[in-house]
Amino acid sequence: MPSTSSPHPDTSALADLYRDLHAHPELAFCEHRTAQIAAGRLRGAGYETATGIGGTGVVGVLRNGEGPVVALRADMDALPVEERTGLPYASSARATDGDGNAVPLMHACGHDVHVSCLLGAAAALAADRASWRGTLLLVLQPAEEVGRGAQAMIDDGLFERFARPRVVLGQHVAPLPAGYVGLHAGPAFAASDSLRVVLHGSGGHGSRPEACVDPVVMAAATVLRLQGIVAREIAGTSTAVVTVGALHAGNKPNVIADRAELLLSVRTFEPAVRTAVLAAVERIVRAEAAASGAPRDPEISCTESFPAVVNDPEASALTRRALAGALGETRVVDPGPATGSEDIGVLAAAAGAPCVYWLLGGADPAAFAAARTFDELARIAHDLPSNHSPLFAPVVEPTLRTGVTTLTAAARAWLAGGGDAGDAGDR
Repeated sequence: MPSTSSPHPDTSALADLYRDLHAHPELAFCEHRTAQIAAGRLRGAGYETATGIGGTGVVGVLRNGEGPVVALRADMDALPVEERTGLPYASSARATDGDGNAVPLMHACGHDVHVSCLLGAAAALAADRASWRGTLLLVLQPAEEVGRGAQAMIDDGLFERFARPRVVLGQHVAPLPAGYVGLHAGPAFAASDSLRVVLHGSGGHGSRPEACVDPVVMAAATVLRLQGIVAREIAGTSTAVVTVGALHAGNKPNVIADRAELLLSVRTFEPAVRTAVLAAVERIVRAEAAASGAPRDPEISCTESFPAVVNDPEASALTRRALAGALGETRVVDPGPATGSEDIGVLAAAAGAPCVYWLLGGADPAAFAAARTFDELARIAHDLPSNHSPLFAPVVEPTLRTGVTTLTAAARAWLAGGGDAGDAGDR
């Protein structure tokens, strides 16, 4: 693969910010420290700044003459994951989650990278106002991990109180080699539905299962049957993922519990497939409960839901030219659609604006030295610790330099008078 040296900005000062954010993660709607730091940086760069938007969200506005409004978005929240990277700035933080449980915290999805890069781009764009015209709307969003932060900011009047953008831009760090970005036009990130299923049995002594209705057996049969949805009910030309991420039942070996709880994650791209998968989940859960002789109907509830991220083709083409101009043509790849999910599309839909959202490489480029094709690169990336892993550890550089470069290049391409991609204000 090509080398990763390129004319990136100096982001040495951002590295300390990134390490600090990484060491101090915060759960969804609890990003108070992160928000305070972000707001302070934006004010220092000359942005009109507001806090507490949608709970803990931060908005920065920089007006620089006539021209379009361009939104740059980063998410701030972390995950209840215990870090095992061994980094000197690894998180040891703990907090109480919404269910009252003490949990470890880690920026296992890279939102610390997103915030750092957005603040770096904010400073760079503020310092070089001669290169663009228009208004920058910077959105530092809470609670992406639970799929509610974007909507919370919208409900709090994000676009009415500040500005309605012409385009919504953003990026997500991923185990591509640092120095590369991945942009896919069309459906780029899957819709996400998280479900909670409670199966009811009839408990009793472990020595007398004939006197009980065992919810563990019911749950096990349900889990296995759910695997057939994608394999046997979804066309080979479509994509869906059904994952049972948790199964909780009982607490002693000689006691048959009276309930079991399943937590499911469903990912789809097409609305019709999404409808079919969710209907199949409900049908299977209810059928397995009936087959087991459950004394009560199961409970099925949706705990999180947000739509697919669809990158507007025309807007993606303009943005891709800007990214290629800044990084080099060979460092902008098409990774295809990702089955991960994001709620940035909710912001774009509410604004009535196109969305362009790309992957930012964060893996050590040395790991990819032997790759000669994109397929080889993808195979290597598959074996690296990925987002949500306790071992996920983006390299600080050139990840931050590339992330600042991509955000500033994309913003200039859309702001009147900026970049080589043409006057986006006339589009």
